[in-house]
Amino acid sequence: MASGSLDTLVFSALRGETRPMVLMAPVFLLSLRIAIVLAMTPVLYAMPMPGRVRAIVVVALAVALAAGLQKPVGAAVDGAGQWIQAALIEVALGATLALGVLLAFAAFSMAGNLLDVQIGFGLAQVFDPVSQRPSALLVSTFNYAAVLVFFLVDGHHALLRALAYSVEAFPLGSPWSPDAAATAVLKQAGGLFSLGFALAAPVVFCILMVELALGVVSRNLPQINMLVLGIPTKIVVGLAVLSLWFAGMGGAMNRVYANIFDTWQAIFLAVPGAPAPSQTGLGDRGVAR
Repeated sequence: MASGSLDTLVFSALRGETRPMVLMAPVFLLSLRIAIVLAMTPVLYAMPMPGRVRAIVVVALAVALAAGLQKPVGAAVDGAGQWIQAALIEVALGATLALGVLLAFAAFSMAGNLLDVQIGFGLAQVFDPVSQRPSALLVSTFNYAAVLVFFLVDGHHALLRALAYSVEAFPLGSPWSPDAAATAVLKQAGGLFSLGFALAAPVVFCILMVELALGVVSRNLPQINMLVLGIPTKIVVGLAVLSLWFAGMGGAMNRVYANIFDTWQAIFLAVPGAPAPSQTGLGDRGVAR
């Protein structure tokens, strides 16, 4: 298959030297990779928009990325069998990269679930448009805050740069070994609980102090109904401490976001012959690269 930039392929197609399927191969394969990454993460689905608009966004990103590639397709794609094989490779790679984003945002959901149980909001559930299912109150709050701050710190720009770099590390349509990604993804999954607890640790500690105080009161005044007294007390204290902790949560949130790109860098660096991530604008650490 002829290789070169997308502009070269376009002019070759206009002159009749290149088949239209060769021209569409990089855009189609890139669309699959980007669509899987965005579909499995709340980055795009947090904003209410029609499915057609999401599809247009995916195709537009694929065209923009393919236009700047010198070698848009790493292997020849000719025939239905090779098309199916290349498509499955891109879907598997997109799902693997999406796990890095999904596990990071799962830390926020875990923190919200932990606080809902501790404060007592787990009894009430509301519909969460990010996860598309009923969830507890603080889970929805943390999910909204996670997506909002992700855009505020230009995490979406870093994500696009990482997607562009992924094409250099994993050429379109070329086979890749999942062994390179298994260690990084499992390491991130193991750190999910520590990151989730770090997001809620101050509030959990204050609720624990309140429960100890309520236990002392219950021991000395057994005639008091602790269920009636304890739940409102924990709600007031929990929300008060949470409102104060939100102002200082930036460091913990940045560690969660940085975990996404740390995992992706570990996957990229495990590929033999891949260029250094610092050459693509990913930086060393952090979100606002």
